[in-house]
Amino acid sequence: MKNERPWAIKVDDVTKRYRLGGAGPSNLRQTIAQGVERLPQMLRGERPPRPEDFWALQGVSFEVTRGEIVGVIGKNGAGKSTLLKILSQITEPTSGEIRFRGHVGSLLEVGTGFHPELSGRDNIFLNGAILGMRRQQIAQRFDEIVEFAEVAAFIDTPVKRYSSGMYTRLAFAVAAHLETDILLIDEVLAVGDVGFQQKCLARMGEMAHDGRTVLFVSHNIAAIQSLCPRSILLQGGKVTADGRTHDVLSAYLRAGADGPSGMRRWDPDKAPVGGSARLLAVQALSFSEERSRLIDVNTPFRIAFDYEWTGGPQRLRFDMRLTNRDGVIVFDVSSHQSLWAQTPGRRRISCHIPGELLNAGEYRLHLTLRQDDEEVLDLHDVLVFELLDSDRDRQGWYGEWEGVLRPHFEWRGEAMPLEVI
Repeated sequence: MKNERPWAIKVDDVTKRYRLGGAGPSNLRQTIAQGVERLPQMLRGERPPRPEDFWALQGVSFEVTRGEIVGVIGKNGAGKSTLLKILSQITEPTSGEIRFRGHVGSLLEVGTGFHPELSGRDNIFLNGAILGMRRQQIAQRFDEIVEFAEVAAFIDTPVKRYSSGMYTRLAFAVAAHLETDILLIDEVLAVGDVGFQQKCLARMGEMAHDGRTVLFVSHNIAAIQSLCPRSILLQGGKVTADGRTHDVLSAYLRAGADGPSGMRRWDPDKAPVGGSARLLAVQALSFSEERSRLIDVNTPFRIAFDYEWTGGPQRLRFDMRLTNRDGVIVFDVSSHQSLWAQTPGRRRISCHIPGELLNAGEYRLHLTLRQDDEEVLDLHDVLVFELLDSDRDRQGWYGEWEGVLRPHFEWRGEAMPLEVI
């Protein structure tokens, strides 16, 4: 007989429904007032508008085994925050069941669970008591928590006077050092300096090694790649991928035309036409077949244009402008070969972009097609694609990398003669 899988978190067919516009009257006076307002509609035989249902989660099911670090990713509105609130018992699911094996601690945002008027010392003991720990157990971990958070000089100061960094350090230290078997974390690495982030990563690794379970929700792809061997993708309140982080990120990039899929195709009868050219597809492609949709800041890739030519020999030029999500122009380039021996048929032209050049983020492509130097087609946002972040060369820091470009330059060190110095 096989042993049951040692799960720590089991989520079984969980749904969460919100009613939009469905707030009802809270007392008799409001009930009468609403009835009077709706009386003319009722006399005309009209029904009052019904509140709409919004399903934040739809049939979500998964298991997390003891000692796993699992990432949860997805676009804004995918249901990540709702899932964490249900797991943290802040709100209840509409249907379904969630089970845990062990004590659960959560760090959903800066200062979650802290009382602003209490000191750091008092909040440590308060959080420990909420987790069911005795005062003696908390006292044994107290010095370790304060040392990790680096707030010894302010430990008796009300936490409402803490900076966001101090708040986060203490909150993470409490959640990571008290007796929790399962830790739910939401964007903890979004705030803090390099040293703090390195300590967070090391501590989360220690917790997994000690058999503690971590569910980590983040938009920080580099942190997810570094920390989580397994990830779960939420889209529209549903689990659409669950497995190796690399595979789940690939699924995220294949999310569809509205997301950062890096591909756009048209039916021939609906495709944009300019002069003698009919545009059939635009896509961002990695040069590796295995990772054709997974492009990060280190990956060389190409922007490929598939088109059908219906005319004779003419000059054809592709002008491509790339902008980031802030509308900043990254570059504006044209195809070098504008004179082609064109014969009817389908073709592909591609622009090769080296790796270690662009920063992580979303990019939008503006295409202008010129035939014999005359503009025949102009398409804004013809392609939207995303370059993933990478954990390479970060040296334990997982904050947002600033700038439009992110080049990897060569550095050389050499000894200088003393007389020159």
